[in-house]
Amino acid sequence: MLEDFLKFLKEYGIVGLAIAFVMGTAAKDMVSALVQDIIMPVVGVFLPGEDWETVVYSLGGAQFQIGHLLGAIIDFIIIAFLIYAFMRYVMKKEKVEKV
Repeated sequence: MLEDFLKFLKEYGIVGLAIAFVMGTAAKDMVSALVQDIIMPVVGVFLPGEDWETVVYSLGGAQFQIGHLLGAIIDFIIIAFLIYAFMRYVMKKEKVEKV
């Protein structure tokens, strides 16, 4: 049974997937820190209010707290761009190696 389990791990690359997951989580934390500590304070200068996380947009009687959402959107854009750039690099390498 142990032999079958080890074969399963090797065949499906589970260890590599686990390593990629841990590295992705760490990269997400780094990007979030970059956005919260560096980018958003600069963006906050152009937003009304003192703290970017508490920015509220009022429309009629409704109030929308958009500060935190704006930070999450910037996080997503940076992470999506990094994944795109990495995959473009990897795919380019694969095309060169196939020739």
